[in-house]
Amino acid sequence: MQPRSCRTLIVFGTRPEAIKLCPLALELKRRPDFEVRVAATAQHRELLDQVLEAFGVAPDCDLDLMRPGQTLAQSTARIVAALEPVLEETRPDIVLVQGDTTTTFCAALAAFYQRIPVGHVEAGLRTWDRWQPFPEEMNRLLTSRLSTLHFAATDWAAENLRAEGVDPARVSVTGNTVIDAVLYVRDRLEDGTLRGPEWPRLEAARKLIVVTAHRRESFGQGFERICSALEQLARRPDVQIVYPVHPNPNVLEPVRRRLAGRDNILLVDPLDYVPFVDLMRRAYLLLTDSGGVQEEGPSLGKPVLVLRERTERPEAVEAGTVKLVGTDERRIVAEAARLLDDPREYQRRARIHNPYGDGQASRRIADVIRSFFTRNSL
Repeated sequence: MQPRSCRTLIVFGTRPEAIKLCPLALELKRRPDFEVRVAATAQHRELLDQVLEAFGVAPDCDLDLMRPGQTLAQSTARIVAALEPVLEETRPDIVLVQGDTTTTFCAALAAFYQRIPVGHVEAGLRTWDRWQPFPEEMNRLLTSRLSTLHFAATDWAAENLRAEGVDPARVSVTGNTVIDAVLYVRDRLEDGTLRGPEWPRLEAARKLIVVTAHRRESFGQGFERICSALEQLARRPDVQIVYPVHPNPNVLEPVRRRLAGRDNILLVDPLDYVPFVDLMRRAYLLLTDSGGVQEEGPSLGKPVLVLRERTERPEAVEAGTVKLVGTDERRIVAEAARLLDDPREYQRRARIHNPYGDGQASRRIADVIRSFFTRNSL
């Protein structure tokens, strides 16, 4: 007798989650032994929809839960309550979540309450400081406690889990699905299957610096210092800066006040995923506080300066593909200038092997899930 299909519910709410889970959804949907449903909380409404369109993934259940100005406690309560009937209706064999968002923790908790196994994609990231990043560090710690299967991107992340007492048999090193995603889009941009936008204001003679910054811990003086650094870099005649600005008012207000109208700085609205990958592949270097960009940049051969004091992704720091500069304007300017002025250092940093994967993480995760349920007589 053939085992039945594995009923799988994938839950995400933000753009980074969708980017990293859409390749997995496509992989599972290709396999006849999986029955896949997708639920979206829409923690990032417009940004989320852009990603889903790029990958051709449509949610089976769109909860559309976010409300302007809601607190973390309010969003947590709404997400857990809204997922309860979804789980009762779909009766999945496993719930898959990714990363460290409020949606991730809430979906894991809601599944735990109904005794449904949880698979945690990108498990094991740690800063060991519960307040940085906030609330993400605690979200991923709690999700680890609730999960049955742990899909770690690297050996370092897997060792973190084992050191915390997670059963080694439940931990798999798979690589990161964000590499699957960025290579999927890059290849389709290069072969013409996907079309990137026109960039009429980009100047080929200048070195393009792409900036993304939105982290809560940088609100206030951190963003003031980041803006000061960008002002200084923009004075260089060989540089052009493009900054897709996050819509959060704590980001938008200082960035527009300090940088709008500056020579060599283009402030643009948040980009769809495909245009953003296209922009990254055109960049000379990346300045970011995004975890995903720390992983994507090396796959595109781009050095990355991280606008944070700590990172839960130390492998790239150790490998040399990224460097922590925090929000100290002097460090930001000095490290960017080094890459802009020293061709040997730039080439060294651009050619280092990406520690986060080879684009096959989704396949490995699907194999682990199938093996787990085969052993447990699905």
